[in-house]
Amino acid sequence: MSSQTPTTPAAREPLSVERVLRAALALADAGGTHGLTMRGLGQELGVEAMSLYKHVANKDAILDGIVDLVVAEIALPAPDEDWRAAMRRRGIAAHQVLLRHPWACALLMSRPTVGPAMLNYVDSTLASLRRAGFTVAQADHAANAMDSHIYGFTLQKLNSPFDPDQYAEAAATYLPQLPPGSYPHIVEMATQVMAGEYDGVIDFTFGLDLTLNGLERLLRTP
Repeated sequence: MSSQTPTTPAAREPLSVERVLRAALALADAGGTHGLTMRGLGQELGVEAMSLYKHVANKDAILDGIVDLVVAEIALPAPDEDWRAAMRRRGIAAHQVLLRHPWACALLMSRPTVGPAMLNYVDSTLASLRRAGFTVAQADHAANAMDSHIYGFTLQKLNSPFDPDQYAEAAATYLPQLPPGSYPHIVEMATQVMAGEYDGVIDFTFGLDLTLNGLERLLRTP
């Protein structure tokens, strides 16, 4: 008769705010926030939905929490960094992070998120601009102008009906549908895209640099 050693199931990792939010972030990345429910989140974590309320107040708290996790991925300006280099790096980093989390951009624009990561993000941005010599009002306007470009460009890219490698094909499809002799500048641009002389890809840094150029001129104006 063989003896058997009883096995003990592995201890389940205890719930915490961090664990709940990380699971919610993964669900949002996989399917957006519309389908993110307390019940679905509980199933993902292997617990009853009611157990979640010991750690998060409601779905709104979860949305605020996962937005803050996303913002925490954006590199902050360093205290000794040149303001323009810092703002350019910040803008590119924010754009890349928001592309990784396609649902986050709309929430950032629509919710009064005041989590610690967002507060650090905003405060470090204003600090960099104030150190450079911008007034309080100018720093606020500058941050808003940059964020408008970041959010707007990101949403445009996320909602584009074509991938960059489809631009030439799209031009070849739609160009023959235009009335002959009309829209000459569109025809000119589409022809160059079709010929491979211009890729037609919208450039995030083009608009960002234009904004930074304008801010630099503002800073130099007495």
